[in-house]
Amino acid sequence: MAHPRTHATWHRVAPPLAERHTVVCPDLRGYGGSSKPPSTPDHAPYSKRAMATDVVRLMRTLGHERFAVVGHDRGAYVATRTALDHPAAVSRLAVLDSVPIGAALARADARFAALWWHWFFLGQTAKPAERVINADPDAWYGGDPEAMGREAYEDYRAAIHDPATVHAMCEDYRAGLGPDRAADDADRAAGRRISCPLLFLWATGDDMVDLYSDPVAVWREWADDVRAGALECGHHMSEEAPDRLAAELATFLAD
Repeated sequence: MAHPRTHATWHRVAPPLAERHTVVCPDLRGYGGSSKPPSTPDHAPYSKRAMATDVVRLMRTLGHERFAVVGHDRGAYVATRTALDHPAAVSRLAVLDSVPIGAALARADARFAALWWHWFFLGQTAKPAERVINADPDAWYGGDPEAMGREAYEDYRAAIHDPATVHAMCEDYRAGLGPDRAADDADRAAGRRISCPLLFLWATGDDMVDLYSDPVAVWREWADDVRAGALECGHHMSEEAPDRLAAELATFLAD
């Protein structure tokens, strides 16, 4: 899911998939109703490695030793780390509107900084972003109840009005600039790759192509079996193109 959405962002996508699959939609660590462990100077409690461990433990608790993982935006980083750290557990991986954190930061230039400045604003600690966000979360984050769905919007709004959640979400970005990038860089240096089939979908109304020219090629640097496609929508594809997204995921999971 994308910052600062909750699991409820999937409410139009999960039901059709649940007709053939067991679907589990957790909030990421720190997001929504999930636990918010104390932060540390290295931000490791909010690293994607820690969140990937959450995913595996959750699925095992529910009786699933091997499973497919689907992630959008920040959730895609967790899904990717789950596949890299726990290859025996992940049968298929779908990543939506995202490239790996290490790949994004390695390619970061002035254009990236202008478009994705929030990575660095949310990720710094000298003048914490929480003070700005908590002054008026609705103005900062926005959100359209008609587009999101009323119940999903209310769940999201409750999350962004919780200072502990806002802090945890900022820690997610701080981890992205620190331990997450280090983990990705270590995997690249060691030649570790994603071995399961990978589906990459991107939104034509977002900036994947503008930033990376050929984002599919980026994923081919990380995975052996890459399938890809574009959805005609904006960034929040589970809200803007839920039927098409559900169909693409259903095909991938059934293949």
